[in-house]
Amino acid sequence: MTVNILGTPYAVTVKKYEEEEAFARRSICGFCDGYTKVIVVCDMSTYKGWENEPPETIDAAQKQTMRHEIVHAFFDESGLMDSSLAYDSGWSQNEEMVDWIANQGAKIYAAWQEAGAL
Repeated sequence: MTVNILGTPYAVTVKKYEEEEAFARRSICGFCDGYTKVIVVCDMSTYKGWENEPPETIDAAQKQTMRHEIVHAFFDESGLMDSSLAYDSGWSQNEEMVDWIANQGAKIYAAWQEAGAL
């Protein structure tokens, strides 16, 4: 599948934990590569330690991870990923801020719709 990020197609894949070495090497469950325009999310039912989680928890975690990585892609395509005036962990790479946007984006959009601001 591909997703349009500000006019740039990003390839999006869901991989099993053992299919992507970066999951274990970096202790992550997803990543966005702005250089190659790829978003990879772990099939959380295969993520180490998640084997017994309920399906609804797995589904919610994968969706949140996908939203999170898409926010990173928007920062990449906006030219913001490397423009946060910090050598390491600048504002555009702050995982908590990216999570906040990923978690609250639908609510913000709904409020814009409700207010007629779109």
